[in-house]
Amino acid sequence: MKARYVLRELAEISASQWGMVTSAQAASRGVTRLDLSRLTRAGDLVRISQGVYKNAGAPSGAYLDVRAAWLSSDPARLASERLDDGHRGVVVSGQTAAWLYDIGDLRSNRTELTTPVRRQTQRADVYYRQRDLSEKDVTIRDGLPVTTPERTIADLVEDRTDLSIVANALRDANRKYELDLRQLEADLAPLAARNGHRKGDGVALLDQLLEIAGMDREA
Repeated sequence: MKARYVLRELAEISASQWGMVTSAQAASRGVTRLDLSRLTRAGDLVRISQGVYKNAGAPSGAYLDVRAAWLSSDPARLASERLDDGHRGVVVSGQTAAWLYDIGDLRSNRTELTTPVRRQTQRADVYYRQRDLSEKDVTIRDGLPVTTPERTIADLVEDRTDLSIVANALRDANRKYELDLRQLEADLAPLAARNGHRKGDGVALLDQLLEIAGMDREA
């Protein structure tokens, strides 16, 4: 009876979050860590990362580690509630966002997240960037809040990623999505001086990336 009750409670929690549940969400329904451990040993649950579990019968889907990292960044709240946070919440960004967009060849061994407040973690597989994003910087992709392609490309430049790698990502993004080049120029403007251009000259930096990518701005 206890096992059936626990599984029912977990199923209700995980229904809208990729079959996944955090230990904090489980605790809110009276499910203890010991219950989670027992269900994991029994094969009913799969431990994805620290404090995050998946129903064994749920499809694995894509980006499992990214979803788990995002859930664990605010473990007590449900995914459906957090999506309303938009740009004011935790947002997938950087190389991880590029991977979700399938642009460039930038898959890293950690999940990169942007938050409006400074955060630290001892987990080697999660990295937090502090930035106040605007509404235009964030979209929803695969059920996750993610920086737009434009903001993602600018973040790659800010992280001092080799410009040839960024240019490849830009070329892919231009082929797959409708890029707002004026917005990209604005996002690149604060990074122009460090890349050898006049201060604030996002146009010149974008032209440099386009040239490296072998792209014609007008085309």
